[in-house]
Amino acid sequence: MHRHGRDEILGLAFSDHDLVVFLEAAGITDPDLIMDDPAWVEWRGAGAHHWTAA
Repeated sequence: MHRHGRDEILGLAFSDHDLVVFLEAAGITDPDLIMDDPAWVEWRGAGAHHWTAA
């Protein structure tokens, strides 16, 4: 999230549901529409919607 002139990590998600919760807490009203938009969500380690144990 970009806030107060800097980027902030909202948290570490372990599922799509976790990501939705973080985005809703950040004030996004329909997070499902932006989950695949790289301007909004940066997927690290694996592709979008691929969840594995670390």
